Amino acid sequence: MNSLVWAIFVPLFAAFLTTTDAVVRGRSQHTERISGSAGDVLEDNPVGRLKVFVYELPSKYNKKILQKDPRCLNHMFAAEIFMHRFLLTSPVRTLNPEEADWFYTPVYTTCDLTPNGLPLPFKSPRMMRSAIQLISSNWPYWNRTEGADHFFVVPHDFGACFHYQEEKAIERGILPLLQRATLVQTFGQRNHVCLKEGSITIPPYAPPQKMHSHLIPEKTPRSIFVYFRGLFYDVGNDPEGGYYARGARAAVWENFKDNPLFDVSTEHPTTYYEDMQRAVFCLCPLGWAPWSPRLVEAVIFGCIPVIIADDIVLPFADAIPWEEIGMFVDEKDVANLDTILTSIPLEMILRKQRLLANPSMKQAMLFPQPAQPGDAFHQVLNGLARKLPHDRSVYLKSGEKILNWTAGPVGDLKPW
Repeated sequence: MNSLVWAIFVPLFAAFLTTTDAVVRGRSQHTERISGSAGDVLEDNPVGRLKVFVYELPSKYNKKILQKDPRCLNHMFAAEIFMHRFLLTSPVRTLNPEEADWFYTPVYTTCDLTPNGLPLPFKSPRMMRSAIQLISSNWPYWNRTEGADHFFVVPHDFGACFHYQEEKAIERGILPLLQRATLVQTFGQRNHVCLKEGSITIPPYAPPQKMHSHLIPEKTPRSIFVYFRGLFYDVGNDPEGGYYARGARAAVWENFKDNPLFDVSTEHPTTYYEDMQRAVFCLCPLGWAPWSPRLVEAVIFGCIPVIIADDIVLPFADAIPWEEIGMFVDEKDVANLDTILTSIPLEMILRKQRLLANPSMKQAMLFPQPAQPGDAFHQVLNGLARKLPHDRSVYLKSGEKILNWTAGPVGDLKPW
């Protein structure tokens, strides 16, 4: 559109949004339940459907690491810590390993932070190998299946590939000793070496209390059409440009920085959460990895997520109908975002908003303290329960070995 058309269109559209959104919020809670089986799955109660044995490891694998750096409780990878705490008091926990369906090894592999709060994954493979060596030596259960009835929380950028740069993560591949285990991870991308079949994709951690403290009145109109705050370029790690976010974020900036329908910037204001609640669409583009906490924030604040990450596998995709609550835009089509979003019928926008207003949708994206029915903890357990019973083929014959304990980079084989 030319500037004259925009000048006419923007105030009309803002007025239109104010009117329609006031109607939507004024019905409050006229929410819409997910149709069909997805809604039932989202509200499943896992208690009574599985039993989990939690290995008691020396504190150097978890509690002492956290004591050394309490910042780990607040970063986007903190699900590994809160999942451990949840399981210790969960009714699905069993103290009798003979009756367990699943075995959980609490290792905090992301709690090694730089001064800027970014996790360093370089010790993670050795730490994980050490923990597996410990449980395989002290208990008989790992050796029965070589981990096929064990699950691990690995919330790194590229899961159990344990590297934050995709090229190096692909080169490394999933830690060989985890090839038979079920991985609970934030990373999800179809046909990618760092996502093995059967993994459970979870949302990144976003602090529930902090978000709830920023809620604004429900009748506040959504006067921002498209909202995004974050990096468009990563000059430090991608000085030539084009590699970071596969160029998708750069395309957002280059095409829409002056577009009045797009509120996009690198600045992160103190009103960030409030602004999301005033927006109709929130951009959720890939960065170095395809996922980010923006997806969680968008759902919590009722802002329709615009997912720009080709082949992404979204959290709890077997329970949350992402196609119905979000918009998917191919990375190659970012330059057409304005046309794509302004072409969406009003009724479709309103329906997505009603679905997002469903409390069960929001609850499934959070790791609250204490846990609540239907939250992300319970969705993980539901995912594990749906894998039961284990096929008899996962149990190895006497003397049978499948995993190669000496496979992987030489550096990973050093003691931790």
